[in-house]
Amino acid sequence: MDKEFDARLDLVPSEPGVYLMKDASGEVIYVGKAKNLRNRLRSYFGGGQITHPKVAAMVSHVSDFEYVVVGTEPEALLLENNLIKRYRPPYNILLMDDKGYPYVCITFNEEYPRVFRAFRPDPKAAAAGAVYYGPYMNSDVFGTLRTIEEIFPLKRCRKVLPRDIGKERPCLNAHIGKCMAPCSGNVSASDYKAMVARIADFFEGRYEGIEEEIEKEMSEASEALDFERAALLRDRLTALRGIKKDQKIFMDIKRDVDAIGIYSDAGETCIRKLELREGRIVGSSVFFMKGDISMKKEMLSGFMMQYYAEGGRIPPTILLPDISGEDDADDFDAGETFGMISDILSEKRGSKVRVYTPERGEMRELLKLADTNAREMMVRRILRGGSQGADPGAALRILERLWGREEGTIRRVESYDISNLGNDDICAGMVVFTDGRPDRKSYRLFRMKTVLTQDDFASMREVLTRRFSHDGSDGFEYPSLILADGGKGQLSAIKSVVDELVPGHDILMAGMVKNNKHRTSGIVFDDGREIRLDRDSQSDDDIVLLRFLTAVQNEVHRFAVSYQRKLSSKRNIRYRLESIPGIGPSKRKALLSHFGTIKAVEAASEEELFEAKGISQKDAVNIYAYFHGDGEE
Repeated sequence: MDKEFDARLDLVPSEPGVYLMKDASGEVIYVGKAKNLRNRLRSYFGGGQITHPKVAAMVSHVSDFEYVVVGTEPEALLLENNLIKRYRPPYNILLMDDKGYPYVCITFNEEYPRVFRAFRPDPKAAAAGAVYYGPYMNSDVFGTLRTIEEIFPLKRCRKVLPRDIGKERPCLNAHIGKCMAPCSGNVSASDYKAMVARIADFFEGRYEGIEEEIEKEMSEASEALDFERAALLRDRLTALRGIKKDQKIFMDIKRDVDAIGIYSDAGETCIRKLELREGRIVGSSVFFMKGDISMKKEMLSGFMMQYYAEGGRIPPTILLPDISGEDDADDFDAGETFGMISDILSEKRGSKVRVYTPERGEMRELLKLADTNAREMMVRRILRGGSQGADPGAALRILERLWGREEGTIRRVESYDISNLGNDDICAGMVVFTDGRPDRKSYRLFRMKTVLTQDDFASMREVLTRRFSHDGSDGFEYPSLILADGGKGQLSAIKSVVDELVPGHDILMAGMVKNNKHRTSGIVFDDGREIRLDRDSQSDDDIVLLRFLTAVQNEVHRFAVSYQRKLSSKRNIRYRLESIPGIGPSKRKALLSHFGTIKAVEAASEEELFEAKGISQKDAVNIYAYFHGDGEE
């Protein structure tokens, strides 16, 4: 393949441009930009070593390429984005459509703007002047629209304006003051559009102007003795102030900032954008991309071009996660790319847009919050099996095919994890997934009774022995599948115990394998087969199965560790209080029963300590001295 491409590279110009990689069927599988097309393509096909696995995988499928020469690098960046949207190549970073996250659209491009829920931005409408806010959770968008209707006299009917003006009498909402009634013909388009502009201010967190305007109207209504209208305006003002009260002021300095967080797991990456307006977090957006965080720079640049270039509101400041030292494709120059993106967004906004990574202060805290929220959304996506409406049983059907079993064979999946702190607090957690969903009422916790020193295999034997003492007659049914939290060694150990405890069983077993980053990466079967799922060229089935295994492995680890920490906390409280002279188990229990927490015990005075049942005056002095260091030993 190198010789074929070597001959053609001599004809490629050393100019900025965009290149399209094609496979043997002629399909575009990758679109890229370059400052120097010849040099960039030579890095792929010139015979040198390609170090990044994703790039190497892509090049192995290339049978042809074409290119487009442009005048400047920013032109190349814009053309690259347009071609990615057109062809949706599998090796490019693409925002994944998730119908569970709708938007709110305001059609400023219309004479009488509408405000409504939209499933996705329409690039043509956005180019014409429509504005999109979101995406939101489904419940959030309904709550937001209800709040808008409480504060603003927005048209809610389906009349098309100006076509339907004067055709019918205004509806009940107009008579009770909840609609401006533009359909009556008594409201000009400019007045109605000005009211809708206030709704845009609401989405941007600029409440002060709205509040002042409502206060002024309420005062005027009172002076005119229009008490019914004054009461209506009072209710709107109360609703607005309630929202302001609930929103945390994040920064003393009021400014408009977007903070972009990123988190990867189960072969996907979540990007969470928090919107800070006038010092308040007024909105957030959630997006998913196929691929892991090893392509962090490409993902962030792809997100910014795909989101902000398609009608996203552009603030003067955008915060990005730290991308220094990230392992990205060899052909990605982060400094140049994000500099060009900043220039493109500045031109689109009409003023300077700063794109940077803060190192300290409240901006840094805001960015950390965005990262935390990205992680939370990825955990949620993994546990529910993908996007809203995804089939939770899809992974089970894939496993049934891999085992050659009939559909419906696998229903109940169990997994176990051991947790301890040395020889202390040795415990285990068991999680259950029924029909692909977490079945939390069936979860179980085990505190070791026979294993007194750290020995994970002995602990697992005790857990399985206790678990399989339930034969299903008490409603605690056997699992269809056991997923071992580990590779071949853990799987073999669990299988030997289950075979011994339940001879002749028909329970399927497999192990969940992790990579060197301690992330779920594959599955190993009890017949020795092993499938790696975190490779660059993932099929849809790979992603579904990896997501399910990650959900199980993360959930069983979280469940077991949470129990171990709870036991450790109780042990520390017990040791701490019982180390006080005169305080034994009964008095420790009395103190915690009276005060609730050890922190409350520490904060109590001698008089308050003496009020606890069973605590003598001397005990109170000793307890106070223990925490404050100024009493009797």
